[in-house]
Amino acid sequence: MKTSTFRLALLLSCMAPLHSATVLTLGYTASAQHPRAVACQYFAGELKARSQGRISVDVVGGSLGDDVTMVRALQNGTLDLSANSQGPVAAVVPEYNAFGLPFLFSGSAQALRLLDGPLGQELARRSAAKGLVVLGFWDNGIRHLSNSIRPVKVPADLAGLRIRIPADEVAADLVQALGGTPEQVNFSDLHNALGSGFVDGQENPLVNFQEIKLYEVQKYISLTGHKFEMTPFLIRQGAWQALAPADQDLVRRIADQATAYQRDLTRKAEREALDDLVRRGVRIDKVDARPFAAATAKVRDKWAAGPVGGFVRRVILAARGPK
Repeated sequence: MKTSTFRLALLLSCMAPLHSATVLTLGYTASAQHPRAVACQYFAGELKARSQGRISVDVVGGSLGDDVTMVRALQNGTLDLSANSQGPVAAVVPEYNAFGLPFLFSGSAQALRLLDGPLGQELARRSAAKGLVVLGFWDNGIRHLSNSIRPVKVPADLAGLRIRIPADEVAADLVQALGGTPEQVNFSDLHNALGSGFVDGQENPLVNFQEIKLYEVQKYISLTGHKFEMTPFLIRQGAWQALAPADQDLVRRIADQATAYQRDLTRKAEREALDDLVRRGVRIDKVDARPFAAATAKVRDKWAAGPVGGFVRRVILAARGPK
């Protein structure tokens, strides 16, 4: 009996490593209520539950640093997953810039339809070649201009204003084309930069504007809708390859659900943000986008003629098709 008990214990000890848990780290920069953050928590919870604890996700938020730092962490292996901003990812995979060109899309829905098709598949292949596996393209919203100096209704109103931008080459080109001066500032420092007068204005989706209470330091919002941005939901290739094929399938299924959930959350949050900002007394001006689009046409031309021009031109052509 003692011999049987010993053999059973030995067998169980040998089998234990086969069932050891995989722990993945997931970073993002946003408040806990932001659609990006809520979707990350959803993904982590569903993956742990449906893998019966074999795969868990440690959601570290922005504790590792800003978006640029997290993209580097994906590359050097200190972070496994990221729901990151488009600009820093574009520094590694420049084709992402194509989807952030000015006045290219009528709204997020049009851009997401393209991302869910062959162009998104090509972007995923180009990302994989750089060690980043795409699990989904999340909606980071349509961006609008705000400032504390004057209403901006035509491009000339932007002349001389210092406008904060993220780490995004297209955003810098766009602000310069409209006559403003781009200043790169981390999102976590944006409220202070505006409050201190280091910059006069900024450009962001309304959800982000509301999230960090920019209504406290900005008087005017212009609904320019000048730029779409996605949030690429990524896993580093090393972490992906370490998963068994069945677990890769499970991760993809849950990532698809998280992607749909995040997009729904963003649509709802954008409507609520607009209503909230109106109630708070922020002046919100609708503008004729046509003069702004004309003023930034040279930005589209520049990127269409650049190193990733072939992909850019395909995105532009698809965007000009049926809305």
